[in-house]
Amino acid sequence: MTAPQRLTDRKREAIIQAAIAEFRANGFDITSMDKIAATAGVSKRTVYNHFPSKEELFAEILNQLWARVTAEQEAAYRPDLPLRDQLRLMLQAKLQMLSDENFLDLARVAIAAAIHSPERAQNMVTRMGEREESLTVWIRAAQADGLLKPVAPEFAAQQVQGLLKSFAFWPQISMGQPSLSPEMQHTVVESALDMFLACYEL
Repeated sequence: MTAPQRLTDRKREAIIQAAIAEFRANGFDITSMDKIAATAGVSKRTVYNHFPSKEELFAEILNQLWARVTAEQEAAYRPDLPLRDQLRLMLQAKLQMLSDENFLDLARVAIAAAIHSPERAQNMVTRMGEREESLTVWIRAAQADGLLKPVAPEFAAQQVQGLLKSFAFWPQISMGQPSLSPEMQHTVVESALDMFLACYEL
C-alpha cells in the first residue's frame, strides 16, 4: 500500500470516528457534515470525497456495527463435542463482542438515530437479524443430529441471545452501566446455558 493510500485510509477512519462522536453528542438530524469535517480535522470536500451524503456516512457506521456483530466466533456444529461446550464458546464470544466499547458506541449511535426514523430502525433490525445467523445454523444442525427439540431455530437463537443482552447490552446502552466483570460474564453464560439446555436438550 502506498503512502497516499495510507493517508486516505487514515482520513476516512478519522471521519468515521468524528461522525460517531458527533452523532452521539448531537443526534443524526442536528449533526452536520461541516461539524464532522471540523472534528475530523479535514476539509468538508474531503468528507464528501469519502461519503457523498450524511446518510451514506451513517450507513457506513451501521456497516461497522454489523461487521462487529459478525466478527463473533463462527462455530460450525461438531457432533463429536458436547453441546454445552460448543454453545459456551459461542456465548462467550458474543459477550466479548457486547463488552467492546467501540461496539457499544456504534450501537448507541445506531439506536439513537433509528428512534427518530422508523425506516432506519426497520433497516437496522433486518440487517442485524441477517447477521446473527451463525447461532441459528448451529441450532438447526444440533436438531438434525437429534440432540435438540424441534423448536424454531431462529426463535431459540434469539431467546438465548436475549438472555445475554439483558445483562450485557441493554443496561450499558440505556443506563450507562459498566461492562460486565469476567466473573459476571461467566455467571451469565453458565446460567444461559443451564436455561437453554434445560428447555431444549433431548
